[in-house]
Amino acid sequence: MTREGRSLQREEAQRGAQRRGAELRRHILAIAKDVFLEAGYERTSMDAVAARAGTSKRSLYAHFESKQKLFDAVLDFVRELYLGKLSTPDAYADDPTEAISLFCGRFQQLMTWEPQVRLCRLCIAEAERLPGSASAYFDAMFVKAYDRLASYLYERYRAHGIDRAAATSLAQDLLGRTVLPRLLRALLGVESAIKGSDSPSEKDIAADVDIATIRATVSTVLRL
Repeated sequence: MTREGRSLQREEAQRGAQRRGAELRRHILAIAKDVFLEAGYERTSMDAVAARAGTSKRSLYAHFESKQKLFDAVLDFVRELYLGKLSTPDAYADDPTEAISLFCGRFQQLMTWEPQVRLCRLCIAEAERLPGSASAYFDAMFVKAYDRLASYLYERYRAHGIDRAAATSLAQDLLGRTVLPRLLRALLGVESAIKGSDSPSEKDIAADVDIATIRATVSTVLRL
């Protein structure tokens, strides 16, 4: 084999190892998420995660140097999954009231899905011990949603005199009215969370949330 051929072979082997490493990392994160939700942060051990993931502790620590690093990586992993499922408002409808209503409905649907409710409870329980992790969760789940809605409101209504600060305030008001009451009830167990091992489908928004009430709330707020 020529020197060039050996070099290409080494490069391909390295790329293969990188792909396998990335796949293992995502597998570990998916397993760790389940373990944290089942056992809580305090009772979760790196041994338990490694055993459930079918990998060695050495391999686990090669990817995540501590349990807190693993927990933070799980939150990043959940954020990626979540943001991929929450589109920007303009993707839901052309009419602004309907687009905003469906965006708020989808956000409520995702946040009141049982695994998400359990993760939110876990972050609240660990907020004093891990304030950075709790803050990262809030930014990922709530601030990103506020930002997406605020950007839409600004682009849609700036011709009517709305500035970015007003758009941000309006986005917080809309999500506060349409999402937070049901989320709080789900967190406290007053109302059942949405069941299912897979995240709820966008096509089931009308079945999973009270979209008529959300539409009425959005219409009222937009007239203020």
